[in-house]
Amino acid sequence: MRRSVVIQRVFVNHPASVGETYREHQLVAWGFAGKLMKAAVMCFLHGLVPCLFCHSASQSIGELHDRMVVNRNQTGT
Repeated sequence: MRRSVVIQRVFVNHPASVGETYREHQLVAWGFAGKLMKAAVMCFLHGLVPCLFCHSASQSIGELHDRMVVNRNQTGT
């Protein structure tokens, strides 16, 4: 397989399928990763001290879901 075809498959096709460039997709994915890490820390702390972050982590996950799935479905991508 030619190098340009591999580069296209690995770095271009998926971001383009959701209406983003490679760099845009990278930044969005890293933003999601940061929010997920924050939610994970809140869940961990909630496990240690149950009165902390009673709803914060689940709200964060809900917001990420809406941003990733619901909004993307509305734009048709």
